[in-house]
Amino acid sequence: MKKLAIQCKKLSKVYGNNRVLDGINLNIAAGDFFALVGINGSGKSTLIKAILDLISIDSGSIALSGISHRNVRARDQVAYLPDRFSPPVYLKCIDFIHYMLELHANKLSSDIIVEMLDALELDRKTMDLPVGRLSKGMTQKLGITSCLLSGKSLLILDEPMSGLDPKARVLFKQQLCRQKQRDVTMFFSSHVLADVDELADQMAVLHQSNILYQGTPTAFKQAYEGGNLEEAYINCIDSCGQSVTQCR
Repeated sequence: MKKLAIQCKKLSKVYGNNRVLDGINLNIAAGDFFALVGINGSGKSTLIKAILDLISIDSGSIALSGISHRNVRARDQVAYLPDRFSPPVYLKCIDFIHYMLELHANKLSSDIIVEMLDALELDRKTMDLPVGRLSKGMTQKLGITSCLLSGKSLLILDEPMSGLDPKARVLFKQQLCRQKQRDVTMFFSSHVLADVDELADQMAVLHQSNILYQGTPTAFKQAYEGGNLEEAYINCIDSCGQSVTQCR
């Protein structure tokens, strides 16, 4: 049995009168690519921030590689890309990359950095520009690059494809395949279910504060009678008044 990279037990989070997460149980195996899907406002970013101890939880527990998420050591192997990635606008792009590598305590040669920049088609001239000069898509590429170069074994990426053009998405996926070969675990949220179907070993559907489904994309399509993941997703949330289904 695989070790768990992330485990949430009976996790709850309340904002005022709004219960965003209600007794969430989630198991993410080490080495898996795990996708979290749900409508806007369903609590995906809240769940990710709770896992990273960026927000407090009201009840339940979270462990990263068996270590409580409240322990700083639990995040030793984590690289995180938030859904609204906003690096310091005054830094040169290449200085931001070096800054992030220093934070991750990962010393890399210039050749390795350049190889990743070329792989994601981040123009070397662009790297001498201040971050504030970049478009949203280029800024997203910068954040992705820093995560991929981090050397960490757990990537937590909140809507990582946001703002990327079609070619950039393909190049990013190619690099994710390389990470997969290194047994890197990736926990990511996405609204693009075709990406989930292509990349995810496992997925979970978060809806109305609960996990409606956790399992493989293939089993999800079978369980909710969808010709594709989009159809299955609609059928799933339309049936949310029924008992919660968990397929493996």
